[in-house]
Amino acid sequence: MLTSVKLPAELRAELETAARRLGLTKSAFIRRALSAEIAHAKAEVGPTPYELGRDLFGKARSGRPNLSATRARNLIANATRAARSHR
Repeated sequence: MLTSVKLPAELRAELETAARRLGLTKSAFIRRALSAEIAHAKAEVGPTPYELGRDLFGKARSGRPNLSATRARNLIANATRAARSHR
């Protein structure tokens, strides 16, 4: 995929210098920098809701049609039992 980015002259010059020093093309340098920044942003924000529930998704193919409803009822029942036992 081609993406265009406008850079100020000073940043463009720094990019060219840094890429040349590392023996990379400007594109390779930018890809590497973006990958590092994206990894940093993910670590800073934490896991997404999908990442947290990844092991629960796709259970429809398990052959158990009410798996999510059963899971919800079990969670509620467990929370209710725990609350009652701490009274």
